[in-house]
Amino acid sequence: MTRLRSWWRPELGLALVVLGLGVFVIAGTLDVSAAASRLGPGPRFFPVLVGGAMVVIGLFYVLDVLRGGHGDPEESEDVDAAAPTDLRGMLLVSGIFLAFAALLDLLGWIIGASLLFFGLSVALGAEHKARAAVVAVVMGVLTYVLFVKGLGVRLPDGPLAGVM
Repeated sequence: MTRLRSWWRPELGLALVVLGLGVFVIAGTLDVSAAASRLGPGPRFFPVLVGGAMVVIGLFYVLDVLRGGHGDPEESEDVDAAAPTDLRGMLLVSGIFLAFAALLDLLGWIIGASLLFFGLSVALGAEHKARAAVVAVVMGVLTYVLFVKGLGVRLPDGPLAGVM
């Protein structure tokens, strides 16, 4: 047990998580069966690019940690490292993400993402809620158009089926 403690550090855990997520993304991309587009990269291009980058970064990170590298302590003047975690904020953000995942098929991307973006902005302290709502709807529509029309990725329509 003492031998394990001599080389195991939290930085190594994070490095292995990054490496594992990269492998997971690439493995998940192998199931994509859509044909490549004549006008641009197919639906596998970006996930393989991101997954490959995560594998490379994870490998370099693991090597760095095993050679003795470590994270620098927090030195920012506006951060109190001794302050407790904002549990309320963390639970709000987590709940908003879980609600988004649970309701995405029912609400569709545009409504679900708009509520996600608005909920996150309010939970993180947006002062102008009307502006946050407008920005959230614009972001929901723009991401839908970019993914569906630009990349050819199917996103749930929900009650707005046929409108977009």
